[in-house]
Amino acid sequence: MPDQTVPHPGPAQPPDPFDGFPPPAARPGTLRVVVADDNPVVRAGLTALLSGREDITVVAEAADGRQAYEAARVHRPDVILLDVRMPGVDGISALPHLVRIAPVVMLTYSREAEIVHEALRRGAGGYLVHGEFTADQLVDAVRDIGNGKAHFTPTAADALVTTPIQPSATAHENLQQSPKSGLSFVKALSQLQSDVGQSDKSRFQLSTREAEIMDLIASGMTNQQIAATCFISEKTVKNHINRIFAKLHSTSRAEAAAKWLGVS
Repeated sequence: MPDQTVPHPGPAQPPDPFDGFPPPAARPGTLRVVVADDNPVVRAGLTALLSGREDITVVAEAADGRQAYEAARVHRPDVILLDVRMPGVDGISALPHLVRIAPVVMLTYSREAEIVHEALRRGAGGYLVHGEFTADQLVDAVRDIGNGKAHFTPTAADALVTTPIQPSATAHENLQQSPKSGLSFVKALSQLQSDVGQSDKSRFQLSTREAEIMDLIASGMTNQQIAATCFISEKTVKNHINRIFAKLHSTSRAEAAAKWLGVS
């Protein structure tokens, strides 16, 4: 998916009839949110839902990635809700610029694994697919992202588990340049591993070493990488994996990881 430059101004736009009106004032101590979606009905619904909460204020709406970037620059929000497919500058193209300003959670109908992967590579702190969450869960997700905690709905979590990937240099660069604004792929995946199904892991009765190796499998490491990380031979890794698969009643790494993370 080609990048599109965000900061450069586009062609002259007709005057905004609301230009000169002050933006909504944020209540003290609330999470300031920018909502970016090209569908005005979706934007209005999200704004009404979130603004109805005592601790959340929607400070701006945007219809594409460029508007989201400009709104984020002006309002310096705590969280940005960002659609993937929008005309002009799409969400994926705008994402590397936005995460330098505030944490971003993708809120979209796009459920393809490659889109989930690319969003997280570029620094998204969460990925929510429409139809997979309730209104209260959406509010909780916004609060989680605002507090530095990753949040995924089942489709996005499954995409991470079944096709593990490595973060790009862009995600690391974003986190280094603006530590408060980006969760990065590594942090997001780490939180997914620790938060999803954590309380159920004990039922598998893995040994301490087996649990360590299972965490590395779920992160996408190969046997060679696991061996180097744990200072053991690849043969020993394979022996551990055979025992792990038996205990998790799994026949593949993807199946074992899904059960281990509680998203199967």
